[in-house]
Amino acid sequence: MKEDKKTHALVFLLLLLHYSLGQSDYAPYFYDNVAGSTSGNMAFLSISEDTPVGTQVYILNGTDPEGDPVRYGLTFEKGSTEYLQVDPKSGNVTLVQELDRETQDEISVVVSITDGRNRVVERVRVFVTDANDEPPAFQNLPFIINVPEDTAPGSSVYRVHAVDKDLGSGGSVSYHLQSSPFAKFTIDGHSGILRVKPGETLDYETTPTHFVTVIAKDGGGKYKDKKQVLTSTATITVNVLDAQDMPPSFIGTPYFGYIYEVSVPGSEIYTVYAKDGDQGNPNSIHYSIIDGSDGVFDINGTSGCITLATHPSFLKNELYEIKVRASEVGSNNHQVDYDITTVTVRVVDLNNHPPTFYGENGPQSKFEVTMFEHPPAGEILRGFKITVNDSDQGANAKFKLRLVGPSRVLRVVPQTVLNEAQVTIIVEDTSGIDYEKGSTLTFKLLAVEIDTPERFSATADIVINLLDTNDNVPTFTSEYYIARVPENSPGGSRVVSVTANDPDSGAWGEVKYTIYGSGSDLFTINPSSGLISTQPWTSLDAEVRSKYNFYVKAEDSEGKYGLAEVFVTVLDMNDHPPEFDETLVEKTMIIGMPVKVEAMDDDAESPNNVIEYSIMTADPDNAFDINADTGEIKLKPFIKSMEIVQNITKQKDCRWSLVVQARDRGSPSFSTTAVVNIDITEAIKGRIISYFMGLSRRPMMIIGILSSVVTSLILLTICISTVLYCSAVKKSRIHPESNYIKVIRRVKM
Repeated sequence: MKEDKKTHALVFLLLLLHYSLGQSDYAPYFYDNVAGSTSGNMAFLSISEDTPVGTQVYILNGTDPEGDPVRYGLTFEKGSTEYLQVDPKSGNVTLVQELDRETQDEISVVVSITDGRNRVVERVRVFVTDANDEPPAFQNLPFIINVPEDTAPGSSVYRVHAVDKDLGSGGSVSYHLQSSPFAKFTIDGHSGILRVKPGETLDYETTPTHFVTVIAKDGGGKYKDKKQVLTSTATITVNVLDAQDMPPSFIGTPYFGYIYEVSVPGSEIYTVYAKDGDQGNPNSIHYSIIDGSDGVFDINGTSGCITLATHPSFLKNELYEIKVRASEVGSNNHQVDYDITTVTVRVVDLNNHPPTFYGENGPQSKFEVTMFEHPPAGEILRGFKITVNDSDQGANAKFKLRLVGPSRVLRVVPQTVLNEAQVTIIVEDTSGIDYEKGSTLTFKLLAVEIDTPERFSATADIVINLLDTNDNVPTFTSEYYIARVPENSPGGSRVVSVTANDPDSGAWGEVKYTIYGSGSDLFTINPSSGLISTQPWTSLDAEVRSKYNFYVKAEDSEGKYGLAEVFVTVLDMNDHPPEFDETLVEKTMIIGMPVKVEAMDDDAESPNNVIEYSIMTADPDNAFDINADTGEIKLKPFIKSMEIVQNITKQKDCRWSLVVQARDRGSPSFSTTAVVNIDITEAIKGRIISYFMGLSRRPMMIIGILSSVVTSLILLTICISTVLYCSAVKKSRIHPESNYIKVIRRVKM
């Protein structure tokens, strides 16, 4: 009977082992999918960068072999942008952040499926496909080039280059020029090479600077299901370099000079003046008399001053016609080109006429002209038609001209006149002819005799009325603006007001404001007033981001602009209370050693996130101290042994409780409390209790230990069963009719 009972127990264990091994639990899995499919595990998924936020882009789909319901998960690497979200039940995957292929062309995603017991995790890559959303961007701006005026037609002078970050046809770039009836240039549509237009030539004297507008256009492509072609424009400033292709010319012709009876050898008769027609790179001028001198006159080769070479008593004629040549002197003192003029010299003796200014209709004391501001230095003000004349002869008709007014803005030619001359007024300082400094310039033109006792003179008013040009760029009152905005301010809150001034008149002086930069998308600016405020939907959070900076641009009607930088600080508000990890804290305290509690405050700055700890209540009372800054809890100094503790509690169970408050230093201040249960023990016992208290706070470790024990018992049972089975088989071979075999047969029946 004893052996029969052992046999029954062995059979029962074998059946139990067979039943346990038959109950398998298989993990769930995703359905296979191929490229282009819309459900599965998201492998091979591609999303266009212009897909609207909120669009369902995929369905995670899988099953569990046992038919249990499954749930889906979707996570991203720490610190990366979470572009997608999944409904855990349906598996519907939705786009929640805007995509930009040019910034990130693929997304790494971890997808998971679980049946509640088993969880399968797969890492997949989602590819971001291109849409035509990037315009061509010109490289190496600004485009400023210098081209000699004698450049041959058809010659290449520059190459522009623009880059489009899009792919395919949307990333290809072609070029063309903005049409103009006076176009001097053409551009190759593929290479961007700028050439002088065939059949056209450049002329410094006519147009020293050309402004060529080039347009870069991409090949077009789909954007939000519509074909879109994007363009960009840039201006090429072509400065024409002057070449030596113009002869010199005399200024203020015709020339008249006079010899007086009182003149002596060396007396100045007249000073001629010529200038090179190539004003961009002028050569020096050399003067010489080629005919009509008769040995009576000399000329200074550098200044052009004609002087008397003999005493007037030796003169044989009353009128002389002198031929004067002005020659350009090139490199190596080589004479390049020349001009010839005639100087008429008359011999006179009386002084009975003062100088007189003449206009086109006779004597005139006021001359007026209207012109644009900032003419180039050296330009002749051709609007003035002024002649000055002294009807006397010789020295009596010799006088000087000078302008009285703003210093060194204009000069008059000639400065010395004998008898009569055409008055030429030349720009000397272009910065002084500025509409913003004054719309009208007034000068006095004086003619004063030089070598006469009477010193006769004449005056005329020179009035210049200026027309404005767009010669100023908008300028901000500051290079940067600093603003502070409290967090959680409502959308549309005022941030800062910027101001830029453009002194030009009319539409040129009107400024339009815009903002741009990585931090500008949460803000908006009034284009007229310059008031910067938060977007209506913006909610600033100092804990998320406390610093923003971006640029503000002030632009006039022709595209001239100025920039300033804006720095915005989000001020932290005390909007988070301190929090303990647990509202009930279990601690073991060894006498003489502190325990510590800790709370966290999610506010961004001090003092809002600085925490002070205090004991609200304690049982027993007056047994603990707490460090207000660190949260360390200590027994009162007089509690030095377990005997004192047991005398206080009158119980063997030394478990005391207290309520600890954590309060931040913000305004208003927030606080929270936690109950702290403390077991008081001595050093050795405290370590044992601390170990098991630690285990109680780590349930997974306890489960692991129990699992190890159960596994060991099962293995031991299997080993014992195997030994008994082998022993029974051995007996059956010796005694076929043994009870063991009978029992086995009965079991089989």
